[in-house]
Amino acid sequence: MKSDIEIAQEAKMKPIIEIAESIGLEEDDLELYGKYKAKVKLEVLDRLKDKPNARYVDVTAITPTPLGEGKTVTTIGLGMSLNRIGRKAIICVRQPSLGPVFGIKGGAAGGGFSQILPMEDLNLHLTGDVHAVGVANNLLAAFLDAHIMHGNELNIDPFTITLNRVVDVNDRVLRNIIIGLGGKANGVPRESGYDITVASEVMAILALTTSLKDLRQKLSRMVVGTTYDGKPVTAEDLKCAGAMAVLLKDAIKPNLLQTIEHTPCFVHAGPFANIAHGNSSILADMMACKLGDYVVTESGFGADLGAEKFMDIKCRYSGLKPSAVVIVASVRALKMHGGGFEFIPGKGVDKVKMEAKNVEAVKKGCENLNKMIENMKYFGIPVVVSINTFNADYTEEIEVIKEMAVAAGADDCVISEVWAKGSAGGEELANAVVRACDKPSDFKFLYPLEATIKEKIETIATKIYGADGVDYLPKAEEKIALYIKQGFDKLPVCMAKTHLSLSHDPNLKGRPRGFRIPIRDVKASIGAGFLYPLLGEMRTMPGLPKVPAGTKVDLDENGNIVGLF
Repeated sequence: MKSDIEIAQEAKMKPIIEIAESIGLEEDDLELYGKYKAKVKLEVLDRLKDKPNARYVDVTAITPTPLGEGKTVTTIGLGMSLNRIGRKAIICVRQPSLGPVFGIKGGAAGGGFSQILPMEDLNLHLTGDVHAVGVANNLLAAFLDAHIMHGNELNIDPFTITLNRVVDVNDRVLRNIIIGLGGKANGVPRESGYDITVASEVMAILALTTSLKDLRQKLSRMVVGTTYDGKPVTAEDLKCAGAMAVLLKDAIKPNLLQTIEHTPCFVHAGPFANIAHGNSSILADMMACKLGDYVVTESGFGADLGAEKFMDIKCRYSGLKPSAVVIVASVRALKMHGGGFEFIPGKGVDKVKMEAKNVEAVKKGCENLNKMIENMKYFGIPVVVSINTFNADYTEEIEVIKEMAVAAGADDCVISEVWAKGSAGGEELANAVVRACDKPSDFKFLYPLEATIKEKIETIATKIYGADGVDYLPKAEEKIALYIKQGFDKLPVCMAKTHLSLSHDPNLKGRPRGFRIPIRDVKASIGAGFLYPLLGEMRTMPGLPKVPAGTKVDLDENGNIVGLF
């Protein structure tokens, strides 16, 4: 089969104006970025405010493996398949970070015949939103250090500064740096560091904002550190929030693209799900819910991370209620969780073991899937399991997954072949989702905001991860006491942990039991509106592998992009 980029480049796109018209948008609603991309003006929400909301479907997954489970492929394919069976569906996904695109993962536009187009633009700069986020963040950092250099009137304690500068590439040498060297004219020396742009609080704010006014207010509340007497210092205190809002006034508008079968797709914002809340923007989802009959969106990583944060943070701030959730699994990933084979960094996998029939390993791996079903059932909504199929799958293995998923409480479990067949390979999944959305649901949050910080943390750790309990390191205890004193204890909690395990330990596969969660620190994104406890070692700046994906990306003799996947 041809590569993803070859399939994408051979596909025939429609002008984005036609895609917009198909969902009731007018040319005046758009700001065109060439022929095939557009931003949608926020005024659309005012015009459509009285329309009922669409059925709202979130796509999540089992605990990810390095093999990839096909969550984005399924999200895109499901949206196309819903249209194929006569439902007016719109897709909402995040914009990929350039770090993973040129690092290990590669692009995030889907794959095969389930892709978003133009694939190259989506995976690269798109309309510049990520760059705008980076500049806004770095402007605040520059204001902060300039303020300290010019007399520090706010009495900021440099040792409490939490704001890092950002860049949207994987660059491990920037994680911990010393700034202000070279003499008095270059500022006050202090320790600092860089985060990847999509891990910044500004990106989380962009994803969680509901209007331009709300954006300005959220930016103003960003806390960058404290004074020597423990009072929080904000972007508003530094008189930078207004300029940041100006830099983001275009980035706040959702981007409209299309799939390989011309299904409308909003691509907007891109926060990481192991550090931030890991979901596309509220604004994109709100627009889609007024323009379509079904909206299919995607949460980052597994149902213990992006999906839990989708329910407890994103839905809490948007007011939107999910109608159903889809959990993506694959035979080979469950086989790996069941100990059928290992993925060894630098060496890859034993393909013979991966492709050999191993029903017992799949059955053991289904413990992870069962926990994810249990997690989503806590929120009171129907669950559909989608098995993303590969050529090496055996019927017996698929049947075991179906039996165990339904026994664990899934409303349905079906196979998906959207990667190879496009929407034709997802009709069974689309019909299962329609049936699930027609069922009564009783959506509820996992915890009330009135609960204490520790109660929220312990609820997530014990219910969602299956931990026996939580242990707080001294730094975490100190921070919790500080946030209670500062009045930040009524915010939701956004747990920052590895995506490679239900636990805090990436080496614990399947469904770990008998473990306790260590909380080493708790940090605050007051502008975005959440506290984030750190479970184990969490990095906000990834590094490149020995052979980065970017080594394969180039231009051919005709100026076409090659090697992007």
